[in-house]
Amino acid sequence: MIDSQTLNSDKKSATTSAVEVLKVSKRFGTNLAVNNINLVVEPGEFFSFLGPSGCGKTTLLRMIAGFEHPTEGAIAIDGANMVAVPPHKRPVNMVFQNYALFPHLTLGDNVAFGLKSKAKFSKTEIADRVKEALELVRLGQFIDRLPSQISGGQQQRVALARAVVNNPSVLLLDEPLSALDPQIREEMQFELARLQKRLGMTFIMVTHDQNEALALSSRIAVFCQGNLEQVAKPEVIYKSPTTLFVAKFIGQTNVLEGEIAGYDEQYYKLTVDGGLELLATIDGDRLQKGTRIAALIKPSAAHFVRESYVAARGERVFDAQILNKSYQGTSTEFLVSIQGRELRMSSINATSQMWTEERARVLIPAESCNVLPL
Repeated sequence: MIDSQTLNSDKKSATTSAVEVLKVSKRFGTNLAVNNINLVVEPGEFFSFLGPSGCGKTTLLRMIAGFEHPTEGAIAIDGANMVAVPPHKRPVNMVFQNYALFPHLTLGDNVAFGLKSKAKFSKTEIADRVKEALELVRLGQFIDRLPSQISGGQQQRVALARAVVNNPSVLLLDEPLSALDPQIREEMQFELARLQKRLGMTFIMVTHDQNEALALSSRIAVFCQGNLEQVAKPEVIYKSPTTLFVAKFIGQTNVLEGEIAGYDEQYYKLTVDGGLELLATIDGDRLQKGTRIAALIKPSAAHFVRESYVAARGERVFDAQILNKSYQGTSTEFLVSIQGRELRMSSINATSQMWTEERARVLIPAESCNVLPL
């Protein structure tokens, strides 16, 4: 980690962090777009900034690139202070949402464009690097084509080749797949993952698509209204959100407000507003009886069980009314009512023998119910 003294020096520190953001804020007039962000990205990570539109994630990415300057705080890349370093001299490259290819240049010339501005490369070296970069994204055979002669997904791969050909320390990706059709977008997710793994390069991606972030990232930073809500691995973000915003934003989460009615050595006893009683596993510091909480239950965490099922310790089984169901191919989505409270459920393996058109029995295990104090 670097400190304020390091950031006030132009000398490169001994830190191994690829990018460090220290107490960074950004204001546009009276609008606080980024609020006191502290963040470290390690070398070789595929790191994602995730959040809704206007949450500050793109502004922070542009500050790392040098296109915007912090109102307060500082940014280091490879341990070196970037405060006075212009964008073209930073060890980063950026892939934009709209590809930004030159339509009158061939794919080879598009990829070579940045290299030609650097006097240190000979024509032979440029040709070799361009060929290698296009082959890396599996477009070597199209080197003489124009951008208009290839598909949108292929154009994005050319943009990636142009970005990595300079071998930057960090590759910045601003909503790189949002302009693609769903099928091509899914293919490009695999392409991005393959490319990052092969290069071992640090990727930082901005996205509003939670599925994209969960599928690609080694870690995710979730933003809301300029604030950093949580930074964690995808499975932690999904299963153990630390704020109500993250819980609601990541996946369809059932949020039931209530209070701690009691506890034993392992489980909370929860009373949800309206009288529904649940169990939740105690994780971390114990909350006191009477504490107002939100019980968080993912749709996939509740299960249909047969009429004869007997609840074990740490389980609650309820009679439920099925209000709606929707076949989704790989799963069936349900809306059920339990003691007057509506819950969304997602079932993959349940058979029609576990419910009628109107009735079912629903199991909610304690370990599937997360608790956040309100």
